[in-house]
Amino acid sequence: MTTTSNPLSAVLSGLPGIRSWQEALYRDIHQHPELSHQEHRTAGIAADRLREWGYEVRDGIGGTGVVGVIRNGSGPSVLIRADMDALPVREATGLPYASTESATDSAGNEVPVMHACGHDVHVTCLLGAAALLAGATEHWSGTAIALFQPAEEVGGGARGMVDDGLAQAIPPVDVALAQHVLPMPAGYVATHRGPVLSAADSMRITVYGRGGHGSMPQVAVDPIVLAAMIVVRLQTIVSREVAPSDMAVLTIGSIQAGTKSNIIGDHAVLELNIRTYDESVRTAMLDAIRRVVIAECQASNSPREPEFELYDRFPLTVNDDEVTDRVTDAFAAHFGERSQTMPAAAASEDFSDIPNALGIAYTYWGVGGIDEQQYLEAVNAGRVAEDIPVNHSPRFAPVIQPTLDTGTQALVVAALAWLGDSGVS
Repeated sequence: MTTTSNPLSAVLSGLPGIRSWQEALYRDIHQHPELSHQEHRTAGIAADRLREWGYEVRDGIGGTGVVGVIRNGSGPSVLIRADMDALPVREATGLPYASTESATDSAGNEVPVMHACGHDVHVTCLLGAAALLAGATEHWSGTAIALFQPAEEVGGGARGMVDDGLAQAIPPVDVALAQHVLPMPAGYVATHRGPVLSAADSMRITVYGRGGHGSMPQVAVDPIVLAAMIVVRLQTIVSREVAPSDMAVLTIGSIQAGTKSNIIGDHAVLELNIRTYDESVRTAMLDAIRRVVIAECQASNSPREPEFELYDRFPLTVNDDEVTDRVTDAFAAHFGERSQTMPAAAASEDFSDIPNALGIAYTYWGVGGIDEQQYLEAVNAGRVAEDIPVNHSPRFAPVIQPTLDTGTQALVVAALAWLGDSGVS
């Protein structure tokens, strides 16, 4: 095996050679987004590129998941993950490569589709990192696993791959790595020890009344009044049942009831979401929601028991301290002052379902995607909220560079913190 004194520099020396196809690929993927569990085109691109570079490829895992493995002698085994799915959002960026795609969602509705969360960045950066590693195998040792995951946005893609035999499709893994493009200045990376993303649970609650004419409320049980009482009472869970030192959020995002102003309906549907950083708090909140809803139904003389449906459940993301410190040190050495600390967020991800199922440590970091000058001007003007589109916004549009270069470098730097320290010197 040929060696150099600096494996990282040797591997990253190939970056200028992949930049043009990476940028073209990013535009293509952005222009052709796919909803969760429908990522056939994106998965096909990933699988074809990996095969071209000599990876052992397994596709169709968990539906549209793809893994590529390159075995390069003895050493650690590093899994690097990117998510592929887009969102039912109508793009409003005005970009020349903006999406005009639409698709049928899981409910059978035709919806617009956009990469409003930056998963197109993730796919492109991981393919870039995979190409660089495959093109410089003489400078590192071990096993690199590139994993392209479907359906992150609905919280089931990682678990779907696990349940479909992911562990049997790849070699044993020592560490797992992932990143997300965020509304912070492009060219920057940010790490965080410990809990970094919250657990999340969505719940659909159906409560029942007794329908009737609006002029005769005495013979009806009004589900809208019942739902209103539930909404008010649920707000006391965080303020009065969760300790001030524990982070928790409860949002009622939707109430659907009634058909006409003078008709009292017979049911109401509430949809809510909770975010927590502790499993005991998570359990306590879910139990409290059920208790409050049941009690309010009884107080309103509801003719039927309420119904509860949990869906879109995301695990807590807790970065391993040792792994995070190793990546942070590598980032500091490579990016210098552009390596920063990322605050914990109430956003959620399902990435951790993969390393948790494999029994391995992991870390998850952020990469900036907003033009640095635009970001600084917004900060100086006190207009960050107004001028900087965030993930899931129809205006979210990471700048192509230096976002792709930074995201690709970050994956290589992190991977080589293990693969470049395996006797290659």
